[in-house]
Amino acid sequence: MQQSCYHCGTKNPSAAYSSVVLNEMRFFCCPGCQAVAEAIVSNGLENYYSFRSELADKVSDKNNDILESLQLFDEDNITEEFVYQSGENREIQLSIAGINCAACGWLLEKQLSKLGGIRSVGANVTTKRLIVIWDDKALKLSQILQKIQQIGYLAKPFQEEQHEALHQQENKLLLKRLGLAGLMTMQVMMLNLGVFFDLFGQIDAQTKQYFNWVSLVLSTPVALYSAIGFYLSAWRALKARSVNMDVPISFALISIYVSGLYATTTAQGQTYFESLCMFVFLLLISRFLEQNARFKAAQISSNLFSHMPTTATLINEDNSHQSVLAKHLKIGQLVLVKVGEIIPVDGIVRQGNGQVNESMLTGEFQLITKQQDDKVYAGTINEVGTLVIEVLNALHHSVANQINQLQNRALLSKPRLANFADRTAHQFVMFVLIIAGLTYATWLFIAPDLAFWVMISVLIATCPCALGLATPVSLTCTVGYLNKRGVLLKRADVLEQLTQVDWVGLDKTGTLTEGKFIIKQLTNFSDLNEQEILKLASSLEQYSSHPIAAVFKEFSASDIVKDAQETIANGVSGEINGKTYRIGSARFCQVTSKDELASFNVFLTCGDTLLAAFLLADAIRPESARLINSLAPKYVSLLSGDNEPAVEKLAQELNIKHYHAHLEPAQKLSIIQQAQHQGHTVLMIGDGINDAPVLAQADVSITLGLSTDLAKSSADIILLDNALDKIPVIIQQAIRTQRNIKQNIAWATAYNLLILPLAVTGSLSPLIAVIGMSVSSLIVVANATRLLR
Repeated sequence: MQQSCYHCGTKNPSAAYSSVVLNEMRFFCCPGCQAVAEAIVSNGLENYYSFRSELADKVSDKNNDILESLQLFDEDNITEEFVYQSGENREIQLSIAGINCAACGWLLEKQLSKLGGIRSVGANVTTKRLIVIWDDKALKLSQILQKIQQIGYLAKPFQEEQHEALHQQENKLLLKRLGLAGLMTMQVMMLNLGVFFDLFGQIDAQTKQYFNWVSLVLSTPVALYSAIGFYLSAWRALKARSVNMDVPISFALISIYVSGLYATTTAQGQTYFESLCMFVFLLLISRFLEQNARFKAAQISSNLFSHMPTTATLINEDNSHQSVLAKHLKIGQLVLVKVGEIIPVDGIVRQGNGQVNESMLTGEFQLITKQQDDKVYAGTINEVGTLVIEVLNALHHSVANQINQLQNRALLSKPRLANFADRTAHQFVMFVLIIAGLTYATWLFIAPDLAFWVMISVLIATCPCALGLATPVSLTCTVGYLNKRGVLLKRADVLEQLTQVDWVGLDKTGTLTEGKFIIKQLTNFSDLNEQEILKLASSLEQYSSHPIAAVFKEFSASDIVKDAQETIANGVSGEINGKTYRIGSARFCQVTSKDELASFNVFLTCGDTLLAAFLLADAIRPESARLINSLAPKYVSLLSGDNEPAVEKLAQELNIKHYHAHLEPAQKLSIIQQAQHQGHTVLMIGDGINDAPVLAQADVSITLGLSTDLAKSSADIILLDNALDKIPVIIQQAIRTQRNIKQNIAWATAYNLLILPLAVTGSLSPLIAVIGMSVSSLIVVANATRLLR
């Protein structure tokens, strides 16, 4: 046995306090240190003990409250794997145990919003996750976790493996409760069949009382164990001075049990133990099916991390190989990736040639050839060849991680229909409780013996579970469907706006065209030879972020450029050997328009002297024409900074009636704003490199590929594989989603409006009410899962 406290190192001669850490039994000096260690392990931070360089401070014996141990999560070296920098704020994604319905998510959002320093908080009930953005100067992470724990939920930093384990753990517990409820329901129903249908003839009072006592014994585990989840959820809501869907359910269950207990012990009145057991059994079946359907939908969107490697082969300075954790790789290190291995981090190929399967990012199952200086991404699979890659981003900041963050954040931005459904479900719970109370009071005058059971039927039948599920399940299924096809949504509410788009703006270079230019013609107006012209152009263009600059990369850029400045979408200027050069558009280079120069699109000048003119040609994407046809009858306008002959030619080839040439970013922005001012809902499609202001201004914006930093991209939707064919699919899926949400809300509302009069008038027994409510919720979930197909 260790002779010192595993947590703080204090001398520890006894074995009074112990816990398993890193798969071994560890011993602690006091309950405080033990509680801190258990909190670290339970929150997925066990590696703290593997990599710590110093022992922790001893926890005060007087302060062994587990909530105090959460202060450990304020240490950057412990939480750097989970906490992201979001501008000036910090962001974390948490797995939340105990979320059952939209009201639970609403409760968490409202309670956390009361904390000073919270910038944004959003709960995704479907995936049981919470994303919190906060000001670290005003609020600590420990205070956020403490608040969540105080209102009765268990929060852990999200990790894919642990989230999966949490789901399995909850499923196992739910199955235990479901199995017990099912077993007892069968016994109680069989016991009471004879009483209901008088199968045994006239049953004397003593025998009937005996049956009641047996039913009470069999029903007690159902009421006190199987239904405990509903009680805890209701208690959390009431403690926070709110209500959720489990409040009327819990009230009905407790009322049936207590009334049956009273009737049995006093031998007076009627018992409904069979209704109690059947109620809990059907509710648990409904919850189990809902939970698995929602998890299946969420899992599709989580597949990015199911392929992430744990280890990587590091190449040391002495050329030896070492197996290390992928998450510990640092920028600049070299990693060996053999055939069939998963690429562990984002990087640049330094040695070797290979073919990589990027389907986990793009949704397209085809091999992409990779050679020296090409980028590769974490989670993709090296199918052919051996690669040596230089680490470009730590795993924490990889493209896959960015996608995962943006995708989960998207589900927090709800469409107006979703917000309406959430508000309505919460308000409807209050309405149900009021109606139930009024129903009870009314039936006391009509038939006092039935008043209680009519009230119970109202509480059960009208619980708005289906209304609460109407939108989150649909949104999760759609995000999963699009993600599987290489489409990343940054805002879920964009789906609603997409259905209203009637004006479409299209960028030309890199969007409708492939962005792979060739120099079709070069006219030299100077005394320099062609190689010198190309060398000057290459030296300047290395400072450009525009796709057009790539055509000059193959030429030697040996000249040193001083004070290089890029004017977005126009060109680059700089000083070479004491002379000022410009390369770019005619307007940027101040070239006077002449007939012989009309077809050229790139110019090189020195001071006021024109040195050369280039005609760069770019191939049209094969799918561009199909995209234009699919956008009819919307107003489609081509917005380009290229010269008018090139823009006009492309517009004619693609049958685009409206086009604008020689546009600067500010002019593109003005056109978009003018269309919005006229009442149009604008969709802008661009490559995301020089169209950031326009993409940000449009009501909906789509960009292509991984060419820019995803987290900084101004677009709402990103096509990870550059396939324009996906845009009609996105629009069609948005229409399907909107229709699906409306169907769910309509069904849930119609059901409650239909069932309420039947329940209030006493035409509905508690058993039929249970069946109706469960079937209603399952119909909503089944309808939403159609979006996965």
